[in-house]
Amino acid sequence: MPLHRKDLLGIADLSVAEINLILDTAETFRDVNTRQIKKVPTLRGKTVINLFFEASTRTRTSFEIAGKRLSADTINISASTSSVVKGETLVDTALNLQAMAPDAIVIRHGSSGAPHQIAKIVKAAVINAGDGAHEHPTQALLDALTIRHHKGRLAGLKVAIIGDVLHSRVARSNAHLLSKLGAQVVLAGPRTLLPFGLEKRIALAAQSESSVTFAEKIEDAITDADVVMMLRIQLERQSGGFFPSLREYSIHYGLNRKRLTLAKPDAIVLHPGPINRGVEIDSDVADGASSLILDQVENGVAVRMAILYLLAGGE
Repeated sequence: MPLHRKDLLGIADLSVAEINLILDTAETFRDVNTRQIKKVPTLRGKTVINLFFEASTRTRTSFEIAGKRLSADTINISASTSSVVKGETLVDTALNLQAMAPDAIVIRHGSSGAPHQIAKIVKAAVINAGDGAHEHPTQALLDALTIRHHKGRLAGLKVAIIGDVLHSRVARSNAHLLSKLGAQVVLAGPRTLLPFGLEKRIALAAQSESSVTFAEKIEDAITDADVVMMLRIQLERQSGGFFPSLREYSIHYGLNRKRLTLAKPDAIVLHPGPINRGVEIDSDVADGASSLILDQVENGVAVRMAILYLLAGGE
């Protein structure tokens, strides 16, 4: 079954069937990544361009590895080494890249909607690798794959997402995806870092009653949770004044071993990275038995292989 769309720009407009198709395809690529020779000829002759205007370790590297393991020609471009520093616009950059006939363009940009703008003017498949504080669809997909792989399902699970929800594209994409697949999503954080009306927007996008709620305290969100997902504080997107200090934030909203005991005994801990150790999560939790943070990174390669395969015409 092909993915009947040119681009992957967000989770909000994906159907449940499309999400499951991506996750099921990613499961097959998980097996490829465990082989001694981690390469298949699926995208031989295809060209993938990774266009990153923001810093990235996990997303950029996993997209590069995903392309190469599918035998695609993979090109990496960062803003600091592109003509953007000479004043070239995003549209002109995209048009020039399109003139070279790539099959897929993966873009991360600090402005919400940048991938959508490019998708309208290029023939190549456009994949959103994170746009501003809007969405990060591939992160939500790899999170879902990680949860499903360890829990066997998503429907009926309680997932607590805690931290800087206001500026987090990861939180938005996960709230859309997990609620679509039947999970109960509880968002918690300082009131200044919780977006007003998010649950209503998610319900409107899903055209049904939202299963996304807010909790006043982190303890309420974590209690009986199957999954606890901590978010990084997006200091680069904040103008200041959202909370008194990092120390106070850690005291009231950081995940430590004591707070984790409120969750179910077999609860798993996730974090999209990079981790601010001792701020949003203690090291003994991040490195503990409940943590699947490195599993997320591993699954990121499989998910991005699946998306490139489905969008770039893999065989």
